[in-house]
Amino acid sequence: MAVLIGIDFGLKRTGIAVTDTLQLIASPLDMIPTETLMGWLSSYVTAHNVAGVVIGFPVSISGEDTHITQNVRWFKEDLEKELPHIPVYFQDERHSSQRAAQTIHQVGKKKHGKNKGIIDKVSAAIILQDYLNERSTY
Repeated sequence: MAVLIGIDFGLKRTGIAVTDTLQLIASPLDMIPTETLMGWLSSYVTAHNVAGVVIGFPVSISGEDTHITQNVRWFKEDLEKELPHIPVYFQDERHSSQRAAQTIHQVGKKKHGKNKGIIDKVSAAIILQDYLNERSTY
């Protein structure tokens, strides 16, 4: 089976996660400088069997757009043009960064809790796992 890629998009850096081939478990994969993200994704999709991409969709607690929401919409449009054969989905990402920091802290990596690259990768995994969990309830 194919994997899904999870993305925690940022203006400077982007966290990447990937599922296992059964699409049951999401794991942190990498942190990519956003300026090289599209090329990285194209290469990854070429080298792996990718069934879809899940992008964290940033909204405020009240459901309003944030300062980055429109950038994420544009990124999704660009990704769909670049990889038209790969479906792209949005997943609500509220609290994913806080949950990532808590997860890192709980597993005893306190010194890494401030490392934004690690938080970005774990956030991407949380976003992707949330998508998997919601999908499995249907």
